[in-house]
Amino acid sequence: MVVDTILRLDPEIIIGLDTINRAGSSCGNLGRKVFLVTEQGLYENNIIDRLMKIFDDSDLDTILFDEIPTQATAEIAETAASLARGARCDMIVGFGSFRTQAVARLAAILAGSSRRLFDLLDGEREETNFLPYVAIETFGGDPFFLADSLIVVDRRDRFAKAIKCPKRLFKLAIMDSSLSEPITGSFTPPAIFEGLCSSLEAYCSTKSSFLSDAILEQAIALYAKTIHSFADNSLIDFPSACLHASLLMSIGISVSAPGIGTALSYAINGRFPVAKSWCATVLLPYVMEKLIAARPEKMARAAFLMGEATEGVSTSNAANMTVDLVRRQMGQLSTPSRLKDFNLMLDRLVSTAEAARNLDFVAFSPWTVSSEDAYDLLKQAF
Repeated sequence: MVVDTILRLDPEIIIGLDTINRAGSSCGNLGRKVFLVTEQGLYENNIIDRLMKIFDDSDLDTILFDEIPTQATAEIAETAASLARGARCDMIVGFGSFRTQAVARLAAILAGSSRRLFDLLDGEREETNFLPYVAIETFGGDPFFLADSLIVVDRRDRFAKAIKCPKRLFKLAIMDSSLSEPITGSFTPPAIFEGLCSSLEAYCSTKSSFLSDAILEQAIALYAKTIHSFADNSLIDFPSACLHASLLMSIGISVSAPGIGTALSYAINGRFPVAKSWCATVLLPYVMEKLIAARPEKMARAAFLMGEATEGVSTSNAANMTVDLVRRQMGQLSTPSRLKDFNLMLDRLVSTAEAARNLDFVAFSPWTVSSEDAYDLLKQAF
């Protein structure tokens, strides 16, 4: 199947150290009243206060919404949208992780829309009326950050569902590595493996093109370098490296598509209290085995990008080096390797597999994925 490449240059992206200082002047171009969607964890480093001060210095009025629960559903976005609409805000700013960004972006769609939340969740086309959306990421890792859709959880069944975004909704993205904590602890390797999973899936997607390949190859190489450095405890600017890899990954995915591993991670996280990055990490080797069978040439190239010595090695053997490498690194970094480690029950994952398969981007996987295939993948990883 031949797919046209469509490159959308919006939004404006500002990336670098202390770029948050430009938030006031940049948002001021969109209006004077800001509805700020953020998360409680950011109070610990006083960075919410820092952003509020930046807005205040630019004479922007800010309404703060920080009620994003750990397992947020799309209903939270409807609450935020109602408040923003009632306060006559000019824009919605998402400040935080992928979950906060999803809530903020959906709230921006709903705040100017005549449609109800459930209309969008049930597949009705997006509205053309919305509030401008601005994203200030604190870590990265959202494969749909620059895509024309977002993934949210429907509170009626806790299934992950995709919602199309109106064109020109996303006005500005600020990616500032100074906003991230020094990256340590058990959550860091899974976040990197998750980005690698989505990058490899999009690299092997039937929707991939020369453009997405060029960008995603850089993302794969940077994720691999970051994993190597973390495993070796060598010196590297982790926040900057992760943010740059995440940006490359999201740009590549905006003109390609991730696959069933990414879909299952969202689906499990939506229904159960398990971090999305942990799910993606456990699934990654099994997803890679499927990619090796479907796209051996690309996975052989990925082995080279990930630092393996592939010269003179057959395509099949080179491709298999990727999954061997990842399994060694997962063992070295002591990441969980089975879904059962998260206290999940296999029989409750049947509907989760079906929900993941129904996400539209899975259709671009390099092999035909049925609900049974998705469940088999979960069984292998269980």
